[in-house]
Amino acid sequence: MILLIDPRSATPPYEQVRVQVLAAVHSGDLAPGDRLPTVRKLAADLGLAANTVARAYRELERFEVIETRGRNGSFIAATGNSAQQQVQDAAAAFAGTARQLGVTPEEALSYARAALGFRS
Repeated sequence: MILLIDPRSATPPYEQVRVQVLAAVHSGDLAPGDRLPTVRKLAADLGLAANTVARAYRELERFEVIETRGRNGSFIAATGNSAQQQVQDAAAAFAGTARQLGVTPEEALSYARAALGFRS
C-alpha cells in the first residue's frame, strides 16, 4: 500500500490517510483480511505523528472499513466497507425528512450540495 501525504494540502494529514485507504478498498487494492501497517510504522513511513495515523485508523474503524485485533494489528474488515450502506441510509433519512417538511427535491439537493461543499 502506497500512501502519499501532501503537506501543502488544506486537507489534514489524517484525512488524507483515511481517504487513500478507503479508495484502496473501493478499488480492490486492499481486500477484506489484508493487514495494514502498524500505526507507528505507517507514521514513520509518512513522516507523520503516530496520533495522526491513529486518528485515521479510528475513523476507518468507526465506519467498519477496518477492524483492529489488539496486538495482532489492523485489518480490512470482512465487510470491506459499510460506509456506502451508511451513506445510503443517511440519504434515505434525509429525503424522508425533506418530504415531511415540504421541501422540494431541488431545494433538498441544494442543501445537500452546500453541506458537501459543492458550489453551483
